[in-house]
Formats: sequence, C-alpha cells, structure tokens
Amino acid sequence: DRCIAVDEQGNIVDGDRIMYILANRLKNRGTLNDNTVVATVMSNSGFVDALKQKGIACVQTQVGDRFVYEAMQGKNYSIGGEQSGHIIVRKYATTGDGILTAILLTEAVLESGQTLHQLAAPMRSYPQLTRNLTVSDRDAVMADGAVRRRLSELRNTLADEGRILLRKSGTEPLIRIMVEAAQTARCEACADEMEKTIRERGF
Repeated sequence: DRCIAVDEQGNIVDGDRIMYILANRLKNRGTLNDNTVVATVMSNSGFVDALKQKGIACVQTQVGDRFVYEAMQGKNYSIGGEQSGHIIVRKYATTGDGILTAILLTEAVLESGQTLHQLAAPMRSYPQLTRNLTVSDRDAVMADGAVRRRLSELRNTLADEGRILLRKSGTEPLIRIMVEAAQTARCEACADEMEKTIRERGF
C-alpha cells in the first residue's frame, strides 16, 4: 500500500517528495481540486514550504491514512498521503496503492522530460528526528502534567525555528517524539530533553 522511490543519484524520494511531484503534475493539468494537498502533521515543513511556492495549499491531519482520506473526502481534494509513502489519489482509489503511485510517478518523470532528482529537487527537507520510546502506559504519558509542561517549554524554545510533536502509537506500547529544526543537533537535544522528562516520571 506504500511507495518509496530512489532517484538516479541514489537519493531516497519519500512520500512527501512523491506527493510534491504528483501535486504539481495535477496542478499543471488543472485537476488539483482547490489547489490543495492533504498530509499529516508528520510531513516535513520543507514539503509545505515547497508547495506554497507553487501556489498549492496543504491541509494537515493527525497521523493515519484514514484521517487523510476523511479530509480529502470532506472537501473533494485530489491527493493526500503520508511521508511514509502511503499516498491516496482519489480519482483512482480510496486508500494507498503502492503500484498505482509508482506508475503515476513514472508517468510524471516521462512526461516532464526531467529526471526524478530534478523533479524532487525544489523540495528541501528540514532535519527531522523521530524517536520511539517503549512505555508502560501511553495514555498516562500523554496526560501527565510534567510531560505536557516540558513539551510546551520545548515548543516555546523552538518557536518559529522548529517544532516538536508527542504522540502515542495506535498499535504498540510506544510514545513517539518527533522534532524538526534547522540543525540535526538541535533535534537530538530536544528529543533528549523530552525523553528525559518521560523517563524521570517513571513511564
């Protein structure tokens, strides 16, 4: 149900970049409804910025392809998906289809006369780190006052230069910390601080 590509230079072309390429193709054809793409909060801010430069808006939902599809269905948006390569093209399907995505991406390359690297190049990703913590009680972590305060402090510290998300896995006993910032070292430092608080609370 997913598709991740590799360009001719050996660079990974993730779901964000694939959506960027396919959304541009739809816009150029006049078939990108409301000039909008649906993504999740895990999509890189560089993806949102690159779309904006092309005159394309991005609606972001919580993580999960079902939330992406609900948003697409509600406003009749043409395309949506996740950084992980789970991409929905509503003209053809109601869920991610890796083979369909691969075909559409190949068509985009052939029609453009450019390489995959050239098509993806305008999107510049910010350093992003995701850390998975095994915990005893996911809900307790998310509700804990000290954890919530630390999360707020770190968000204030990053301000407009990055972001931090804390969410629980829907299927495993995990809490996921995602940090995005201008430097990888800053991502790691923020993730360390968040993990330290969760561990100190005994989860």
